[in-house]
Amino acid sequence: MKQRHGRGPFTWGASLLCALSGIATAVPASAAAEPLVVKVLIVNMFVLEAQPWQHALQNTREIRVPGLSADYPTVRCDPRAVCQMTTGMGHANAAASLMAVLYSGLFDLRQTYVIVSGIAGIDPLRGTIGSVAWARYVVDMGIAHEIDAREMPRGWQDGYFGVMTDGPGKLPTFDYRTELFQLDESLLQRALALSKTAKLEDSEDVRRYRAHYPQAPANAPPQVIECDTLAGDTWWVGERLGEHARDWTRLLTGGAGVYCTTQQEDNATLNALTRGAQSGLVDLKRVAVMRSGSDFDRQYPHQSAFEALRAQTSLKGSIKISTENLAIAGMPVVDAIVAGWDQWQHGVPPASP
Repeated sequence: MKQRHGRGPFTWGASLLCALSGIATAVPASAAAEPLVVKVLIVNMFVLEAQPWQHALQNTREIRVPGLSADYPTVRCDPRAVCQMTTGMGHANAAASLMAVLYSGLFDLRQTYVIVSGIAGIDPLRGTIGSVAWARYVVDMGIAHEIDAREMPRGWQDGYFGVMTDGPGKLPTFDYRTELFQLDESLLQRALALSKTAKLEDSEDVRRYRAHYPQAPANAPPQVIECDTLAGDTWWVGERLGEHARDWTRLLTGGAGVYCTTQQEDNATLNALTRGAQSGLVDLKRVAVMRSGSDFDRQYPHQSAFEALRAQTSLKGSIKISTENLAIAGMPVVDAIVAGWDQWQHGVPPASP
């Protein structure tokens, strides 16, 4: 089904007719029907992440939501009250789209399980292209001081350090209130348990490429794992920046976090959901984040960072398996929630012995 962009033809004459006849064209859709009680909401960022979910869910209903991206103006839902939305890429799109849905009045999300599902760069020490990682911590890498590496003080490993601190390794105060989010541990462990045996897709060109990495899990088949995700709108690559990502995650989480994937949106998404929770519209204990590796965040031995960037953009299988594996790993969680809704609606049930 094709997406509709913007408004269709609307003539001056039609506008006048509406005004004369007293038609209330601005009445919100929420006034016409009761809000849809949603069991699971899948949040994707762009069309290639959304397509495997839409195919798996076989959605039968589209709900147009004012304030969503013109590229993705509807929320799609299946007969089981499992819905899927696409925010648009980047932190600004993610936050704006989530806020539009939360405050639309079209959905009852108070008991909804929200699964944020997208692709990411992945640390070769933690996973490989096609691996799916469930996160405990969501860390913002973009809120920082930066000094160009050519001008940074002697002895520094990189030019990034915490806002209002005077050098690397010093914990900043979390003045933005969006620097770090910790997801619910019970939901994380249930999601991991339900999805860890999923048979993930792989591809021949990805197998050949990952063979250049000398260690597992980088050179091993994809699997479902647990590790943390780092957000920032700059698409970075390289060993030095990868080390900074590891160090930054450890610093902001007090040593508890394990950096694994790099993406753009998740802190913005979690901030919007936090605002919704403060308004009583959603339950943060029912939010999970899964990211699949679509590329390595750094080069293999004797390869430059720029060569890694160029080489990985030519891997046709990487985007295919990373997007498909999101739904493959996520659907067992969705199915378990829906099938056991009598229990899940009250909160994450304990795992069966």
